[in-house]
Amino acid sequence: MTTSGSEPSDAAGTPALPDRAALRRGRLARLRAEMAACDCAACVLLDPVNIRYATGARNMQVFMLRNPARYLFVPVEGPVILFEFEGCHHLAQGLETIDEVRPAVTVSYVASGPHLPENARRWAAEIAALARRYGGANPRIGIERVSHWAAAALAAHGLEIIDAQAPVERARAVKTPEELACIRASLAVVEAGVAHLHRAVRPGLSENELWSVLHAHVISRDCDYIETRLLSSGSRTNPWFQETGPKIIQGGELVALDTDVVGVHGYYADFSRTFLCGHRRPTAAQRRLYRLAWEQVQHNTDILMPGMSFRDIAEKAWPIPDEFVAHRYFVLAHGVGMTGEYPYILHPQDFDADGYDGTLEPGMTLCVESYIGAEGGREGVKLEDQVLVTETGVERLTSFPYDEDLLGREV
Repeated sequence: MTTSGSEPSDAAGTPALPDRAALRRGRLARLRAEMAACDCAACVLLDPVNIRYATGARNMQVFMLRNPARYLFVPVEGPVILFEFEGCHHLAQGLETIDEVRPAVTVSYVASGPHLPENARRWAAEIAALARRYGGANPRIGIERVSHWAAAALAAHGLEIIDAQAPVERARAVKTPEELACIRASLAVVEAGVAHLHRAVRPGLSENELWSVLHAHVISRDCDYIETRLLSSGSRTNPWFQETGPKIIQGGELVALDTDVVGVHGYYADFSRTFLCGHRRPTAAQRRLYRLAWEQVQHNTDILMPGMSFRDIAEKAWPIPDEFVAHRYFVLAHGVGMTGEYPYILHPQDFDADGYDGTLEPGMTLCVESYIGAEGGREGVKLEDQVLVTETGVERLTSFPYDEDLLGREV
């Protein structure tokens, strides 16, 4: 099996981070600017990824995705207050983005039992007092996903509640120079991990065993976690989104993966590659699938320009052959930063019903996607690259090579 270009070498450790304080200050400034733009006096953030974006504070990120045990009060002007999980107040020490740490009130049945309504009122009273103090006459406050008890209790204080996701996602969409350095570092680590995985592909190995190669590498290099289980082989590559399992990989089968790694410094490394198992010649059908997926990624990357509307991108996108439309990937491109992010750019046949418009801006980072697999077909190919929108076009951030044998020629 041959690849175009050289696969990345192993990284000896975690790549160096740029000025940490500048990274944190830049992200918080972007968030506050977007809050001001939508006339939002303050936001209450519960998503641990957004808390980390705003402050740099990290604490049991996966656990906090399902437990509202930690939250952040961010006013446009005034102190940023972290409400931290019991016994974890020390974790925010030294962060200039956090002015005060208080104990959190967890509004969940697990934490509150029959006292849930009472705890919701306690939670809301403290947040409302802060909003009144630092929001002045502006009653608009943004909140993220909370229980209906918490939302109702906060609304009872006469505040106008809006969805905090809009200003947060708009802030995260355009990356600061320090963020771009983090993204490059994360990609370097994960690409080295995928190279390890590629070398480990062999007949007789289970999908789970192969997937663990990437896990071992990224965790040992200080990445956080992998969000999905998207490595499949043979007939399990079609349709896509069949999670990694105990299936034994056979020689001559395609092996497709999507990294989805929350990597070093909390930044997402998100690209997809498809390999061929064993030292065999790919079939004509496998080469056709791969070539079409590659063409889709190349075309949809090459058309991207700053100032371009999402609708215009959809209209100029690579036309998917009819036999592959049913199993098309759900977006042609999506934002990427600390996770998958705004925007979702849909295919032309989906845009009017489910899409939304917007404009590409310099500093946005996107993942350009392709999945090619026929309905009822035996296998499919998943490819994806991460790119940066520049002042004049796009820069490819993913450097992991394509497979020359599957592509059918050198690239």
